[in-house]
Amino acid sequence: MNKPYKNKLSEASSPYLLQHANNPVDWHEWGPEALEKAKNQNKPLIISIGYAACHWCHVMEHESFMDDEVAKLMNDHFITIKVDREERPDIDQIYMDAAQLITGQGGWPLNAFALPDGRPFYAATYFPKEQWSEVLKQLHEVFQNEYDKVLQQAQSLTEGINKTELLSSHIEALNKSYDPEYYRSIFPNWEKMIDSEKGGYARAPKFPLPVGWEFLLQYYYLTNNTQALESVLLTLNEMAKGGIYDQIGGGFARYSVDAEWKVPHFEKMLYDNGQLISLYANAFKLGKNPEYAEVIHQTIEFIEKELMHPEGGFYASLNADSEGEEGKFYVWTQEEIHQTLDEKEADIIEKYYQIIPEGNWEHGKNILHRKFMKNEFAQHEKMEAEELETILNNASQKLMNQRDKRIRPSTDDKIITSWNALMLKGLVDAYMALKTPRYLETALSNAHFLKNNMVKENGELWRNYKDGKVSIMAFLDDYALLSEAFIKLYEVTFDKQWLDLAKKLTDYAIDHFYDEAADLFFYTSDQSEKLIARKKEIQDNVIPASNSVIVHVLYLLGEYYDEQHYTEKAQMMICQILKDIPEGGPYYANWGKLLGMMTHQPVEVVITGNEAVNKAFELQKHFLPTCLFMGGSNESLPLMKNKVTTGESTIYVCHNKVCDLPVKEVDAALEQIQSKN
Repeated sequence: MNKPYKNKLSEASSPYLLQHANNPVDWHEWGPEALEKAKNQNKPLIISIGYAACHWCHVMEHESFMDDEVAKLMNDHFITIKVDREERPDIDQIYMDAAQLITGQGGWPLNAFALPDGRPFYAATYFPKEQWSEVLKQLHEVFQNEYDKVLQQAQSLTEGINKTELLSSHIEALNKSYDPEYYRSIFPNWEKMIDSEKGGYARAPKFPLPVGWEFLLQYYYLTNNTQALESVLLTLNEMAKGGIYDQIGGGFARYSVDAEWKVPHFEKMLYDNGQLISLYANAFKLGKNPEYAEVIHQTIEFIEKELMHPEGGFYASLNADSEGEEGKFYVWTQEEIHQTLDEKEADIIEKYYQIIPEGNWEHGKNILHRKFMKNEFAQHEKMEAEELETILNNASQKLMNQRDKRIRPSTDDKIITSWNALMLKGLVDAYMALKTPRYLETALSNAHFLKNNMVKENGELWRNYKDGKVSIMAFLDDYALLSEAFIKLYEVTFDKQWLDLAKKLTDYAIDHFYDEAADLFFYTSDQSEKLIARKKEIQDNVIPASNSVIVHVLYLLGEYYDEQHYTEKAQMMICQILKDIPEGGPYYANWGKLLGMMTHQPVEVVITGNEAVNKAFELQKHFLPTCLFMGGSNESLPLMKNKVTTGESTIYVCHNKVCDLPVKEVDAALEQIQSKN
C-alpha cells in the first residue's frame, strides 16, 4: 500500500496551504528555506498563488498538482512554493504585476516562474494539465540552455514591476482639489461605463465593486444628480434579484460570470459582504426600501451563522465548491423543490425564482434568481403583498432546512484584520440604518477581538489570526481599514478609545509605511521582509486601495484632533492622484469620495449632554456622507471645547470649525446640516 504524500505544507496554518499538504508536489511555504534551496540547487522557482475559496485553484490542483507525472516534472526541475494570497498580498502584488505585464491579464491561480532570488521571468494564471506539463518542460529547457535570455527577461520584468508613474504638480493639483466644478466633472465619464439595463459595469464578468457605488451616493448627495442615484439603485436592485445573491441564505458571491448577475462564481468572501452591507445600508437611508433592509438582515445572519468565530472575529470565506463541484450546495432541481414544499408554495417559488424543469443552469440544476422585486411580483400574480411574504418566508425556511442537510462548502477560518475591519464598518452602518441593537453589539465584540488579538502596545498590527495564533505582520490595508472602522465606531458610540486607537495605528503607519519622496504610503512596512519590489497600492478594486483609505483617515484625524500635519499629508497625497480621478471611474472612486469631502468641506457635528449618543443616532440614520460626529460628556477634542453640558443635550453644527447657534432638536440640526451643502 502506497504511503500517502505529505509535504512541508502540513505544518502551515493557512487553510489554503493545508489543502495542498497531501499533493505529491514538494511544496514549500514562502521563506528563506525555499529560496536558499533554489539558490544551492540552481533551480528556478515555481511560485503558485491562490486562496481557499478559489474554484480554479482547486481545478488546477486536482488536474495537475495531484498527478504523479506532473508532480515529478515540478519536483525534478523546480523548487515549488505555495502562497496564500490573502495572507501574503505583498507577494501576490509582485507576481500579479508580472503576469499582467506579460499576458495583459491576471487572476488566480497565479503561477509565476522566477530566478532563485525571486525575480520573475514568466507568469500566467490557470493552465490545463497538458498545457502545464508543456510549460514546465519548455521553461526548464530555456533555463538550462538559454539562461542569458531568462536573466534579461527577469531584469526587464523586475524593472517594470518597480516602475513608478510620474506624479502631478503639487501646486496645480492643490488648486483643483478645492474646486467643486472639478468634482462635478467626474460623473460624466462614469455614465458610459454603467450598464443602464442591468446595473453594474457593462462588461462580464460583473464584480460588485461597492466603493464605486458609494462614491455615486455621495455624488448625488452633493450635486443632486438623480442619474447618479438611479444608477446605484438599479445596480442594488438587480444584484438583490440575481443569483449573485443567495436568495434563501443571504450573502453575496464574489462576482457574476455573466452580465445579468444570474450565474455567480459561488465563493463568498467576507470583504465583499462587509462592504455590501454598508452600501445597502447607505442606500436604505435615502429611500427606506424594505428589500434593502431584508438584504442587510439576511446577509448579517449569514455572516453570524457561517463566518463568525466564537470570540467575535470573522472568518475569511466560504469555498465555491462542495463535494468537488462548484455551486452544488446552492442549486436545485425542480424535483427537489417539489419534494420540499407543498403544492402552492412550490408553484409560487418556481415562478418567483424562475425554476424550470430542464434547469436554468448546468445539468438540470436551477440557480435561484428573480425577475421582479417583491411588490412587482405580487402585482404581477395579483396577490396581496402580505400573502406573498408569508409564502416566501415559509418556503425559504423549508428550503434552508433541506439545504442544511447537504455537505456544506469548506470554510477558510483564518481571520484577516483588514477584512474584519470592513465587516466591523458594515455592522456599524447597518446599525445606523436599521437600529438593530444586536448589530452594534456584534460590532463592539469584533472591535474588542481585534484590539485584544491584533493590536500591539506600540500600535503595530498583526494581519492574521488562526487557532489562537498570529503570525504575519500587517500591511497598509490592515492599518488603514481598521483605523477607518474604529473612527466609524467612535462616531456611533462617542467612546473615545476607538478614535484614539485609530490615531495610534495611523501614527505607526506614518512612521513605517510613508514614502516622504512620493507623498504616498508603501504597502509594506520598513520592518517587513524585503522582496524584489516595494509596491504602493493606488487603484481601488474589489477592496478600496490602501492609499485611498488611509488618505481619508488622515483627513478625518486632522479634523477631529485639529492637527494640521494629518491634513497636509492628505492634501499632498490626493494631489498625486488628482489627474486620474475623472477618467478612472470606479478604480479611483474612493479618491473621488475624499475629493467630495475636500471640495465641499466637512460638516462637524458636536453633541453634548446626557442624550448625546441617542441624538447622534437620530441624525446618523439619515444619509450625511460629509458629516463628522463627535460628542460626549468631556472636552476630549478641540472642537468640543466650551461646548460640553451635563444636562439636556445640545447640538452644534459647524462648517470649517465655525458653528451655527446651538440647537436642542434633531430636526433643527438637520436643517442646519442640509443648508451647508
